[in-house]
Amino acid sequence: MQKKRYPQKKSDKKKRAQNRRSFATQNNIPEMQETATRESRGEILIPAVITVKDFAVVTGLPVTSIISELMKNGILANINQTIDFETAAIIADDLGISVKEKEEENPVESQEKAKIEISSEGSEIRPPVVTIMGHVDHGKTSLLDKIREAHVAEGESGGITQHISAYQVTLNKVKSGIKNRTITFIDTPGHAAFSALRSHGAAITDIVVLIVAANDGVMPQTQEVIEQIKLHHVPVIVAINKIDLPDADVMKVKQQLSEYELVPEEWGGKTPMVEVSAKTGIGIDNLLELILLQADLMELKANPSDKAVGVVIESHMHKGAGALALALIENGTLKVGDPVQIGSSWGKVRILEDYQGRPIKSAPPSFPARVAGLKSLPTFGDKLIAYDNEKEAREAASQIKESISIAHVATAQKVGIEEVADDIATGKSKELNIVLKADVNGSLQAIKKSFNEIDTQEIKMNVVSEGIGTISESDITFAKATKAIIIGFRVKVLQAALKIAEKEKIPVELYDVIYKLIEDVKGALSGMLPPEIIEDELGGGEILAIFRDDKKGVVAGARLDGGKAAIGNEIKVFQNDNEKWRGKILSLRREKDEVKEVDAGIEFGFGADAGAKIAVGDKIIIFKTIEKPRTIE
Repeated sequence: MQKKRYPQKKSDKKKRAQNRRSFATQNNIPEMQETATRESRGEILIPAVITVKDFAVVTGLPVTSIISELMKNGILANINQTIDFETAAIIADDLGISVKEKEEENPVESQEKAKIEISSEGSEIRPPVVTIMGHVDHGKTSLLDKIREAHVAEGESGGITQHISAYQVTLNKVKSGIKNRTITFIDTPGHAAFSALRSHGAAITDIVVLIVAANDGVMPQTQEVIEQIKLHHVPVIVAINKIDLPDADVMKVKQQLSEYELVPEEWGGKTPMVEVSAKTGIGIDNLLELILLQADLMELKANPSDKAVGVVIESHMHKGAGALALALIENGTLKVGDPVQIGSSWGKVRILEDYQGRPIKSAPPSFPARVAGLKSLPTFGDKLIAYDNEKEAREAASQIKESISIAHVATAQKVGIEEVADDIATGKSKELNIVLKADVNGSLQAIKKSFNEIDTQEIKMNVVSEGIGTISESDITFAKATKAIIIGFRVKVLQAALKIAEKEKIPVELYDVIYKLIEDVKGALSGMLPPEIIEDELGGGEILAIFRDDKKGVVAGARLDGGKAAIGNEIKVFQNDNEKWRGKILSLRREKDEVKEVDAGIEFGFGADAGAKIAVGDKIIIFKTIEKPRTIE
């Protein structure tokens, strides 16, 4: 479609430049002031987030025009709402304006992307961090209680005591003779929380223990856990629980798990499975030994001498202690008195307790610790970083707070499934994650079958979660954690969930007709695919002579045996059927005259770039490149 271009009078340009200078002065953007004086350049510097009103000021265009263009691009915004730079750039291009983003480092992204650097000198084996997950009533809590009974009641130090959502157990009496080995357990309330932990870049879960009841088998939440395990590529150990019940069927459970690509090792697969009873204690030692064996294979290491780095598992306000955070230390050692920054909060560690609430002086790697002394309450998944002094911690927290504030200002909403195309089109992602909810199982299976029939290798479609019934808050939370879109078929969205989706900008698409749903998904995917490159052959011939070959270029004589050749056409040169060079025809001559094109059956001269590999006797093919949009059938 032809883009609109608004005619610019000299007076209009002068007015826009004045507006830009005024805006830049008020907002302390010297680069924009400088840019406003360079009308020949025609490029405007704008911040990462800008209101529709201010965007109109700096571009000198009517607000109504900008709002209209936003609506055409599927974005709903009023004059006081804000848009991000990517949106502003698209609208600016449509309106004939060139913009450039003011470069600013995003401290939130830099922290989330930052990897934990472990000093090689002094690094030690650390305890594994294990998450126990499974369907409701399959025995997760009972299993943890049994571990506590077996390894704490006997008088072992450390032990396991439930507090908030972190536990530790020290093993001293197991069949293989393992002594003084510690395991850290993280109890997450469901798959959504587990995914959120992983999405923050804090790989605090080393191993997942999947609990499956021998009498129930694979249930909906079991399937969700399996989806999470596959999505995040986490090692898994399956504990088949309740084997003491009369209706237990271990073989059936293993068969069901095999259908989800969790094949037992004894069947030639790669998934360790152990039969346990949380009631009687059968198999508990075997499970713990398997965890330690898996941990040994992973060679988990950390350096207790480094500055502490961790992640918040839980936080709340505590009477007498103020903001309190439960953090798992990933590397280094956290000590009483350490200045710390946790997300947008900071402070000095005044109180440090273990997971049982007992005062401690330091917390080593893989240790869950309660931290008090913070200026404000951090949130779940925030990164904990220890600094040399309070000033550094305060400044780091301030940067995060400012960045979060700016990001939250962007209130304009993109609508529709096509929003996810942006990352894929720019190469940031090659996956389309979908949370799928339907009215009945038949509809769900039909939609999934249609998805499986969509043929595209460049973009991977993942149904990361599926279910029957209303779209709830947990669906929105899960979609955010997995960067997914939500598709609902003949279902409703809870009002509370809708508010969260609007706030977090999670696309929610609702359909009543399956073919329309599939059509929209195919259309969105088609728009994400790179175009097909087609070489349309126009003619061919042979090189007869080389007239010039120097730094200024190559001029050769040729004969065209068939087709046509024109200035701007591309040319391929072959020697012994092997392509040796390709480029463009820069000029054409017929005898002494310059021409735009030549026909077959005549001799002609053509010019090419310097360095073109052309020799007498080479065969040539004249062609043009065509980009053909691709569609998914």
